[in-house]
Amino acid sequence: MFSRRHPYLFFLIIMGALSLAALGMITVMTAFLGGSESRYTGEKVGVVEIIGPVVDSRKTIHDIREFRDSNAVKAILVRVDSPGGAVGPSQEIYREIQKTKAEKKVIVSMGAVAASGGYYLSVGADGIMANPGTITGSIGVVMGYTNFEELMHKIGLSAVVIKSGEYKDTGSPARPMTIEEKELLQGVTDEIHAQFVQAIADGRRVPVNQVEAIADGRIFTGQKAKEIGLVDRLGNFEDAVTWAGELGG
Repeated sequence: MFSRRHPYLFFLIIMGALSLAALGMITVMTAFLGGSESRYTGEKVGVVEIIGPVVDSRKTIHDIREFRDSNAVKAILVRVDSPGGAVGPSQEIYREIQKTKAEKKVIVSMGAVAASGGYYLSVGADGIMANPGTITGSIGVVMGYTNFEELMHKIGLSAVVIKSGEYKDTGSPARPMTIEEKELLQGVTDEIHAQFVQAIADGRRVPVNQVEAIADGRIFTGQKAKEIGLVDRLGNFEDAVTWAGELGG
């Protein structure tokens, strides 16, 4: 949710979604287990889960940093099963993954869906693995609100607003949006969209115009995403853990 401490601007911004047998002693340690490292032996792949809408980045960032600082954890796997969410938290997680991969390998494993903000944060990693049927992409930004003006008239309600500036009640549900307000919000949406596109271009090491050609909100299967370079490999969670373990040595 995006309010900017604003009495009327309530827009939803949606960015818009180790095989133990193979590696022997390498183990998987999930972030939610907690506790001291003395409970585990051997080298590890740390697993951070991002499940559901991205609305708060604090726990995810904490888990990533904890694994980054652990000498026992040699690589990090971020499991993403999210349709996206708010812009800010997605960008914060993306940034933390970027910082972390300078010290340790980070792999993203996509579950049923990793779209919009779920894809945004993924492109910060060293590599992305998806299932053939994973729903991903949805590269875009959307703002929206509901206008209650006609309903308020029918029940005899009217809005009274005292404001300090022309745009302070932008997005008021009690009146039509002006042309100037629409242009303002379109500019914000375009700017955030450009940030999304640039992050993908940087993370995937491809030209911006190549990303722009597919950054119209459409979704892709994991298989199609691999064909167009949005993901690196196809495989399940265990395949991704194996890959992370190999990269971590």
